[in-house]
Amino acid sequence: MKSLLVLYYSRDGSVLALAKMIARGINKVDGCESKIRRVPAVSATIEAVENEIPPEGYPYATLEDLENCHGLALGSPTRFGNMAAPLKYFLDSTSSLWMSGKLAGKPACVFTSTSSMHGGQESTLLSMMMPLLHHGMVVCGIPYTEPTLTSTASGGTPYGASHVAGFEGNTVLSKDEEALCLVLGERLAQLALKLS
Repeated sequence: MKSLLVLYYSRDGSVLALAKMIARGINKVDGCESKIRRVPAVSATIEAVENEIPPEGYPYATLEDLENCHGLALGSPTRFGNMAAPLKYFLDSTSSLWMSGKLAGKPACVFTSTSSMHGGQESTLLSMMMPLLHHGMVVCGIPYTEPTLTSTASGGTPYGASHVAGFEGNTVLSKDEEALCLVLGERLAQLALKLS
C-alpha cells in the first residue's frame, strides 16, 4: 500500500476542506491511501511553543512523515501571493531530507485558498513548488484534458487545486473545486504507483 501525505496549514478551514477532498481522490486509487497532517502556527512571540500534540484535529507533521511518504500534496492559504509562514517554516526545517535526497523522485502537488478570485492563487502555488523542486520531487498539476479546468467559474488552475473562500471566510467548496481536488488526488496517487 502506497501512503501519500496530504500536508497543509489552514487557519479558517478552507485549506483543510481542500486537503480532505484531495485525500478522497487519493483513496479512490487502488493500492493508495492518504495520510493527512498539518503544520502548527508560528508565533510572533519567540518564546511561544505549540504543544507537540494539537488539542484537536489532525496531528502535526514530522520529518519522518515526509521521509516515509510515497507522494506529497502540499497546501497553504495565500499570504500576499505566497505560502503562509507556518508552512514555509516547516519546509525550512527539511534540510536533512534535502541533503540525503530522501524526497527525490517522489511525486508532489500543491493546493491553496484565497479570499478573492485574483488573490494570488497561481503565484502561491508556484511558490510552494520551488522547495519541492529543490528536493527533487516530481511536481504534477492538473492537465487541460480535465474539462472542469476550462469551465470553472471558481477555483482551479493547471498549477494545482484552489478555492475562492470569500472575504466572509465561506469554506464551502464549489462542485468544480471539489471535482478538481479529486482529479488532483487521483493523479498524484497514480503517479506514486508508476514512480515507485
